[in-house]
Amino acid sequence: MRTWGRTVAVIVAVLACVAGAPAAVAVPATTRPCPPVPSVSRPPRPVPPRADPAYPAVGGATLATPGLVTPAGAAAPPPVTAASWLVADLDSGAVLGGCGPHEYATPASVQKLLLAAAMLPILDPQQVVTVTAADLDIEPGSSAVGLAEGGRYRVETLWLGLLLKSGNEAANALARLGGGPDGMPGGIRAMNDHARHLGALRTHAVTPSGLDAPGQFTSAYDLALIARACFADPAFRRYDATLRAVVPPQPALRQKAFEIQNDNQLLYRYRGALGGKTGFTDLARHTYVGAAERHGRRLVAALLGAEVTEQRAWQQGAALLDWGFALPRDASVGRLVRPGELTAPPSPAATPPALAAAGGPVDKAGHRWASPGPLLGTALVVVVVAAGVVLLAWRRAHAPVRRHR
Repeated sequence: MRTWGRTVAVIVAVLACVAGAPAAVAVPATTRPCPPVPSVSRPPRPVPPRADPAYPAVGGATLATPGLVTPAGAAAPPPVTAASWLVADLDSGAVLGGCGPHEYATPASVQKLLLAAAMLPILDPQQVVTVTAADLDIEPGSSAVGLAEGGRYRVETLWLGLLLKSGNEAANALARLGGGPDGMPGGIRAMNDHARHLGALRTHAVTPSGLDAPGQFTSAYDLALIARACFADPAFRRYDATLRAVVPPQPALRQKAFEIQNDNQLLYRYRGALGGKTGFTDLARHTYVGAAERHGRRLVAALLGAEVTEQRAWQQGAALLDWGFALPRDASVGRLVRPGELTAPPSPAATPPALAAAGGPVDKAGHRWASPGPLLGTALVVVVVAAGVVLLAWRRAHAPVRRHR
């Protein structure tokens, strides 16, 4: 029977290889507690929602930790004050390391990246928008471009105001415009739908600007997914890397033209900087996303819940980028999932779920898993033939011996 067991194991291995079934690969990594963050007086944090049990470890089991995860043998990451962070490759999707990658946190203005990812592909940059009083209804003292009620601005100007100056009124106008007949609520719903499409399952937007609101969350891993989608868009890259722009005059409102400058210091002070987004609220503390390119390699660093002690948030992001660029190109502790990978629509009712033509098995919840591959038929033939050979050998070995008379 030991021979039979070994033969069965060989059959299973052959089937997995021929059919293209995903194999469990251990990622060499080191995990340990995250360094302590500075003790400061913070507002009470809201209770995060319960994690979706259907997705226990998006991007790899190694990332499902509240602690620090780095490639085995890698140098220690820089001492940042962020409560959670992640460094990833924008092109390959490899996650290079992180601290509590999937831990819930409050986004502040880095949430504007989700607004951009959802709305940039569907809004005409030349369309003229009239700013309303509702657009200007933002928290007093919060970041704003300086748009005027009744002013008429091109969508392109709103994007520049959003990404250079983190304008909350620009965020309201863009969400309202992209929300269709439902206005801003429709825009926020579109943001959440897009987050799920990207695989950012621990992100939920309540405001388009990132101003604090109950039930609003994200994670460092999700921010990296969202940033990857943003930097894949040429329009985003152009807007986000703009150092200064002019907001046109509004003669009817007696408002003169004025210049705005990019608040992201990474663009001015870091070699190869591509851009990113800053954020701060009393609840979220300092949040930051920064991306850069060196030697044909594009990395992104996302950090949440940082305190400014010795370094500002962008400097902590720069330090994490330096650490990532120093790692070998094949270093990895996980990966960023592809858009649509976790939320592909269920197959048509007429198609058996296990053989959905759109590409792989679909479970009862409509989640599509890895495709069996184009050689499934060959694999089945291999199994049938191998099983027949093993059965024949077993019968011969156990057949009664006939004696000649």
